[in-house]
Parts: sequence; structure tokens; C-alpha cells
Amino acid sequence: MPYLILLTFLLNLSFTPEAEEIHIRINQVGYLPEDSKVAVVFSKAAVRENFLLVDVETGKTVLDIKAVKLKKDAWGGFLYWEVDFSGFRDEGEYVLKGKKSGITSGSFLISSKAYSGYQETLLEFMRQQRCGYNPTLDMVCHQKDGRAFFGPMPDSTYVDLSGGWHDAGDQLKYLITSSYATAHLLMAYEMYPDRFEDRVNAMGQPGANGIPDILDEAKWGLDWIHKMHPAPDQLFHQVADDRDHRGFKIPNQDNADYGWGENSYRVGYFATGRPQGLSKYQSEATGVANLAGRSAAAMALAARIWDRDLKDPVFAEKCKRAAISLYQLGRDKEGFQQGNSYGAPYRYNEETWADDMEWGAGELYKLTQESKYLEQAKSYALQSNTADSWTVRDSAAHYQLYPFINMGHFSLHELVDEDFKKTLERYYKDGIDYTMKRAQKNPFHIGVPFIWCSNNLLTSLATQVILYEKMSGDKQFEPFLASQRDWLFGKNPWGSSMFTGIPEGGEFPVEVHTAPYVLLGMEVPGGLVDGPVYTSIYNNLLGLTLWKPDKFAAFQNEHVVYHDDVGDYSTNEPTMDGTAGAILMIVHFGRE
Repeated sequence: MPYLILLTFLLNLSFTPEAEEIHIRINQVGYLPEDSKVAVVFSKAAVRENFLLVDVETGKTVLDIKAVKLKKDAWGGFLYWEVDFSGFRDEGEYVLKGKKSGITSGSFLISSKAYSGYQETLLEFMRQQRCGYNPTLDMVCHQKDGRAFFGPMPDSTYVDLSGGWHDAGDQLKYLITSSYATAHLLMAYEMYPDRFEDRVNAMGQPGANGIPDILDEAKWGLDWIHKMHPAPDQLFHQVADDRDHRGFKIPNQDNADYGWGENSYRVGYFATGRPQGLSKYQSEATGVANLAGRSAAAMALAARIWDRDLKDPVFAEKCKRAAISLYQLGRDKEGFQQGNSYGAPYRYNEETWADDMEWGAGELYKLTQESKYLEQAKSYALQSNTADSWTVRDSAAHYQLYPFINMGHFSLHELVDEDFKKTLERYYKDGIDYTMKRAQKNPFHIGVPFIWCSNNLLTSLATQVILYEKMSGDKQFEPFLASQRDWLFGKNPWGSSMFTGIPEGGEFPVEVHTAPYVLLGMEVPGGLVDGPVYTSIYNNLLGLTLWKPDKFAAFQNEHVVYHDDVGDYSTNEPTMDGTAGAILMIVHFGRE
């Protein structure tokens, strides 16, 4: 009998994981006191211990928490547990610690100020993406943008399309993404006008100028949209193409050649509403309303803000005229314009447009009080129902259902009667409900499909929950919202934040797919990287080779992969529109 007892003890011991084999994943930034606060613990073997919440300053245990086993898909062959300390609200700095193993998480805050100021960090990354004068690099680039193609003017005619933002780690410029980024920044400011600081001037250089930095950044986008819309019936949609992709280069030393020599003129694509392409690959297009509608929304928002808050009636009137002409251009050419590629099959495949026209019409009604815009906004809203959203699909082509949230529903909501309000709320809720069903299948409770730019989907889903709550007053999805946010800051298989430099001292993307890092060693904080993709997508991408051994190899799994590696352009390239699209979510949690 003593032998059997000893054998049983040894068997149990052999299946108790060592401390280094237990992994704790928390939100590295932290939690607001009222937040749902749930950590994930995983291991290859059973975890038979409680977890302690320990105050970093005093070293005292403030909570002893039982880990609850999850019956979810065992990503990577791991077993998963949740450690829930939602009921604890005392502000401070804490760690979670295994009661027997001693395994300890990184430290995190519980504080009403946990997210305060991070919106300014995201704006710092946006300034790094500026084309023309770049304040981060203190240089001027791409002053010869661009030479027109497909427009009413002869091909190769020079048109001033300088300025704007570089799209990602490359140096292309798209109205597709820039129009959304600009409008999102303006809506975030209009919703939370008192939460933005004034640290830089209009050029992005240190020194206050009496204007919140978010509006300085939005104006950088607005000025470029004005250039892309040089006449009431004219609209350009893209500068440069994948001929840009000739390795990493500093912007003012661009080695790309579009037929006029290196570091010279670049092609400017005119929005015709028809398929385009200068080489093998042709885009699809049926109109220009996607670009025109959300550009009109940005201009209408700007007209209100510059008139009301900045007391600049001249610029406000310029934006108002542009909003009206852009929207009319969308009315005249309903349909979508996609991005153009040259020598590669990858492009922005946007196929929706009614959502953008709804947004533009709603903002124009607020600006002009002309009833036709309200009636048209309602009509477009009914066309742009839940079926137009990625949230009720399990997959989609790259940027097929862009923007990844219909901001028009929120814009329109305050303008309509109670029945129509309920319709708009239902559109948001249907998408949230569907993503929650998907989230129930994985241990991190994440609701997005892991297609390319999954982090953009995640910040958009979080924004949709925030806007739905503001529209309806329904707060039932707050734990779900917290799970989406927490994934972005480290509660994921890799334990990594998805924003460069956030939080300071944490685990975050460093070896990002950008020229400033590769060539200059610059680590610019605030950039949202593309994020994890399905393993099946990763395995089929062209020209993708990791530069270093995978530090996250133990945590990759059959479902999703993520690499903090310069060579992985699919998961570790920060994007301009993804970063801009996270601003509203960040400032929402930045409340004090």
C-alpha cells in the first residue's frame, strides 16, 4: 500500500507543470476599476493551483483566485484556464502569481488613468507616416507626386498630389485609407473634444500652436484630400503602386521608378469608376461612391469643427464646398473604386459604398440642414445593412468590406425617429452577436476572423460596441469589449501588445516591417501592426521569409500565427489607417 501511494504521488507530480511551462496572459496596460478583468493561463499539463493578485508596492496578496478551466479549442495543444478578478477595484500596480508554482505575470495597472494619454502616442506614429514634410525624420519627400493616368487630362500630365500619409511600411498613398483615417480622427475629436493635447504645431514639430494635435493631424489628411479633388467632377484615388516595393528605403531616397527615373514623379490614378491597371493586374470598379462618400463625411465634419471650434470660417467654407461636390460625385457615380496594383496580385479590394454615402449624407445634413441629405442618408442606411459587414462573415477578401465599421449608422442615429433608431441599433447588434458566437470557440474570447489586418477588424469591433452602447444604452457587451481590447495589449497567445512601444517596458512589436526601423533603428511608438493571421493564409503568402528565429515559436498554433519579425509583412507591418482607426477606442478608455 505505501508503494501504491508513492507511485500515485509520483504520477501526479509528473503531470504538474513546472513554473516555466505555465503561461499567464494579461492586459499589460491594465484595467479601469470598473472593467471586466480576466487573465488567461495555459499549459500543456493540468494547472492545479490558485493565483494570487499581489500589490507590487507592498508585496501583499490582496486576492486569492481559483482558476476556472475552459472548455475551448486547445490552440497549440494547450489547456486553458481563466483567472477572474473583475470584482477587485482598488487602484494600484499588481501582478498575478501562481500560488504553488510561483510563476508571475508582468505588472499591470488598475487605474482610472490606465489609458490616459495613449491617444497622443498613436498620433506620434501618424506623424511618422506623413508624406511631404515628415517631422519624425525631419525631411521632405515625394514632392513630384504625381503624373496623372486615366483622367480627363492627357496621361502623364503633372498634378500636385504631394502630401498625405504613407499607407504602411511602404510609401504608397491611398484615398481609400486616408479618407477613412481623416474622418475617424475628426469623429473621435467631435465625440471627445476635451481629451486631446496640444504638443506640436501644424508641421508636427514640438511646440503648441493652440490647436489639439488630433486636428493638426486630421488637417494633414484634409489638405491632401483637397488636392485629390481638384475640381467638382474630378477625384484621384491613389499615388504610386507596387512598383514601390523595391526593398526598404528612406522616403526622400525613393529608388522606385515609374518611368521618369528613381526618386522622381510617381503615377497618380484618377478615379473613373471603371477597372484600371497599367500592367497585368486589373482592379474591379463600378463607381466612386465609396471614396467620395467618406471623403464628403470628412469634409463635412471638418467644416463644422473649423467653424465652431477653431473660428476659421475660410477653411470651414472650403471644406463645406468640397463636401457638397464630393457627395454629388458619389451620387453621380454610385459604386466602388478599388486600389490599383501593377506587378503583384495584392490590392485593396473594397466592394461596398452605401455605408460611405450614408455617412457623407448624414454629416452633410448636420452641416446644411437640407432635408434631402437626411432622406438620402436613411435610404443608404437601409442599403448598407448588416449583410454589408464583415462581422457576419467568416472570411473576406483584403479590405473587401471596408471601412471595417459603418460609422454612418452612428452619425445618422441622432437624426431619426425612434423606429429608425432601433433599426440602426439592430444593425450594430447583429454584428456584435455574430462575433460573440465566434468568440465562444476560442480561449481568448476573440470575435474576429484572422484574415489579413485582423487587428484593424478588432479595433473596429471594439469601436462598434462602444458606439452601440452610446446609441442604445445597452451595456451587456462590456465584458466582450474588454476581451477585444485586452487581446490588443497582451492577452493573447504571444503575450505581446499589438501597438509599437505600448506599454513602455512591456512586450510589444519591435522588429516591425518599416524602413525607419530597418535602416535607422528607429522605434516609433503607437503604430498598430496588422496582427495575427490564419496559419493557412500565412503559409500561402508570397515573398515572406522570417529574418530571425521565431521567438514565439512555442506559441504558434494550427489556427493563427504572429511574428515580431521584419520579414513578416502580413502580421508585423504597422498601418496608418489601422492606427488612426484605433484612436476612438483608445480615447474611450482614456476617460478619467
